[in-house]
Amino acid sequence: MKLIIAEKPSVANSFASALGAKSRADGFYKGNGLIVSWCVGHLVSPLDAAGYDETFKKWRYDDLPILPEPFRYVTAPGKEDAFENLRSLMDRADVDAVVNACDAGREGELIFRLVYEMAGCRKPILRLWISSMEDTAIREGFDDLRPGAEYEALYQSALCRQKADWLVGINATRLFSVLYHRTLNVGRVQTPTLAMLADRDWKISSFQKEKYHHVRLKVDGAETVSEKIADPAEAEQVKAGCVGMPAVCTSVTREQKKEQPPKLYDLTTLQREANRLFGYTAKQTLDYAQSLYAEKKLLTYPRTDSRYLTSNMAETASCIIHLAAKVPPFDGCSSFFPLVEAMISDKDVSDHYAIIPTMEIEKADIGALPVGERNLFLLVCCKLLCAAAEPYVYETVTATFDCGGRSFTAKGKHVLSEGWREIDRIFRSSLKEKQADEDGGDGDLPGFTEGQAFENVGTSITEHFTSPPKPYTEDTLLAAMERAGAEDIPDDAERKGLGTPATRAAVIEKLVAAGFVERKGKSLIPTKAGINLVTVLPEPLTSPMLTAEWEQRLTAIAKGEADPGGFLDGIRDMVCDLVKTYSQISEDGQKLFAPEKEVIGLCPRCGKPVYEGKKNFSCSDRACGFVLWKNGRFWTSRKKELTKKMAADLLKKGRTNVKGMWSEKKGSAYDAAVILDDTGGKYINFNLEFPKRKDGANGRK
Repeated sequence: MKLIIAEKPSVANSFASALGAKSRADGFYKGNGLIVSWCVGHLVSPLDAAGYDETFKKWRYDDLPILPEPFRYVTAPGKEDAFENLRSLMDRADVDAVVNACDAGREGELIFRLVYEMAGCRKPILRLWISSMEDTAIREGFDDLRPGAEYEALYQSALCRQKADWLVGINATRLFSVLYHRTLNVGRVQTPTLAMLADRDWKISSFQKEKYHHVRLKVDGAETVSEKIADPAEAEQVKAGCVGMPAVCTSVTREQKKEQPPKLYDLTTLQREANRLFGYTAKQTLDYAQSLYAEKKLLTYPRTDSRYLTSNMAETASCIIHLAAKVPPFDGCSSFFPLVEAMISDKDVSDHYAIIPTMEIEKADIGALPVGERNLFLLVCCKLLCAAAEPYVYETVTATFDCGGRSFTAKGKHVLSEGWREIDRIFRSSLKEKQADEDGGDGDLPGFTEGQAFENVGTSITEHFTSPPKPYTEDTLLAAMERAGAEDIPDDAERKGLGTPATRAAVIEKLVAAGFVERKGKSLIPTKAGINLVTVLPEPLTSPMLTAEWEQRLTAIAKGEADPGGFLDGIRDMVCDLVKTYSQISEDGQKLFAPEKEVIGLCPRCGKPVYEGKKNFSCSDRACGFVLWKNGRFWTSRKKELTKKMAADLLKKGRTNVKGMWSEKKGSAYDAAVILDDTGGKYINFNLEFPKRKDGANGRK
C-alpha cells in the first residue's frame, strides 16, 4: 500500500477524490490500495538558537557567531498532532512506499523530506510532479511516479538555502540588533529589497525639478512641437520668429510596426498586473491564485517562474482557449483561430509551465466565485486569449515642419489590425473602474505631403517640468525584484533576481510588519527606521549580489554540479567575518533607532516641547524640571491615571475635565475640572473645580 502525503488538507482531498480513496478516517483517506494524508505547510522547522544553548535566549555580542553543527530540527509549534499522524502512518506495516505529493518545487521537496527524516522513515520514496489539480492530471501523474532518489539534489539545494538563510538571518539580526538596541531583522532577500526602496526614496527627495518649454504650432488641425527649450526668453524668441511665417512640411515618414502577443503569466507578472488593475497586494494575488489552483481546480500551479507551455500541452491549451473564449466578456470578441505555437517552448519551462485556466472552466460557475478570485481568473483567461491572438499592427507617421528656421514635429498613429489588443480592450472595458488606455498616444494625422506650406499657423508656448522618479508600487517593486542582480547570474540559472515568485509577496509583507516599510495608497514607502537600517548595514547585505551568487550555487547543487558542504562552509566564513568586522558602533550611531517622541504640548515654564515617556510627560529641557506624572498621588488617590489627552489639555488650556474620579471620604465617584497649579517647584499642584448646579425643578436654588 502506498502512503501519499500532500502539502495541504484541501490538496489531499483532491488526490483522494481523483484516485478513489473514498473512505475518510481521522487524519487520512483510504481506498483503492492507497492512504492519502497531508502536511499543514512546514511541519518541521529548524531549531531556534536558544534550543542549542540556554544562554542564547539573551541576545549578546559575545555569543556570536552561532554556527550549529549539525543542524537540528523540531516539530513546528502547534503542529505536533499533524506530525504524529504522518509518523504513525509511515510506521504502518501495510505501507510499503511513501509518495511525496507536496508542491512540485524546491520548497515542496523540503517540506516532505524534513517530515520523512524526522519520522525516521526508511521506506522507498516516490515523487509526484504535476502542474494541474484536475482529476485527469492527477491520475496521469500517479501513473508516472518517479523514484525519490532523482530529486535528492533538489532536496540538498533546498536544505542549503534554508540553512544559509538561518545562519545569515540569526547572526546578522542579532548582531545589528545588539549594536543598535532595536530589533533589526536582516534577511538575504528582504534587506536588498528594502535598499531598493530606500534608494528610490532618496532619488525622489533629492530631485531638483527643472523647467522647460515647448513652442507649438497648429498646422491644419494637427499640433506640431519644437524640441525642449530651457530658456523662456529663447522660447518667446522662437514663437515670435514663427508669427506670420509659413510652416513648410520638410519630410513625412511612415513606418509599419507590429506588437507580438504578450507571453502567458508567471506568478510575478500576474501579481504585477493584479496590483496595477485591481490594487491587490502580491500576497492577496498569491492567495487567490492558490485557492483557484488547489480548491477550485480552475488554474494550473501558480508558483511558477515560466511564461511558456511545454509541447505536450499544445492540444489541451487549444481546447482551453476555445472554452475561455465563451466566458463573458470574451464572448464579445471577434472569432479567431488560436495560435498556440508561440506559447510553446520546452527549454523555457523549468519546474512548471505558465499559469493558465484548466479544463474545469467548462463546468464552472465563474459568476459564483468570490470577487477577488473571479477577477484574477478572468485576468488569466484574458492573458491566454491575448497570447493566442494575432499581432497588433499599426502605422506610425512622423511629419516634420520648418517655420522661422526652427524644426517642429507632429506624430500620429493609424491602427491597421487590432489583433490581441481587441481582447485586452474588451476585458478592460468590462471592469468597474475604467483603466487608462496604456496604448495612449497619437491619433491620425492629416495626409501631409513633403513640400506643403501652411499659412497663418497658430503659435503657443507650453511650460513643463521634469518629473522625479515615482515611488515603488507592488507592481513596480516586484518587477525590480525580478530584475535585481540578473546581469550577474548566468543565463542558465534556475532563478534570477531577489527571492522567488513564491516568496516575494512574503518579503514585502515582512518589511511592512517590521515597520520598515509602509503602504500609502498603492505606494510602498520606506520608514525612517527602514532607511536607517539600510544606511548602517554593510554593502554585501544590501546588494542583490549575495542572492545572485547564492542562486547560482544553489542551481548548481540542484543539478548535482556543486558540493552542498562547500557552499555552507562559505556561508559560515562570511558570518564569522561579519561578526568580527562589526564589533562596536559610535554613540551617534546608537541613536539612529531611538523612537521618535511625540510632542504633547509646550512647557508652561520654558516654552519647550513636552514629550510622553513611559511614566510621565516631561519637558525636553532637563534643566527645566517640569514633569507631569501619570500615576502621581493626586491621580492614584482618585483611582485615575493621567492620559495623553488630559496632559495635552492641561498644557494648552491649564485645565482638563475628568469624569468618574473617586472620593474615598464619600465612597462615590464625581466629575470635576482639574486645574493646573504650577508654582515652579519640584512637584506640580492641581486644584478641582466642580460644575455649578442648575436652578429649577431638577436642581437646587
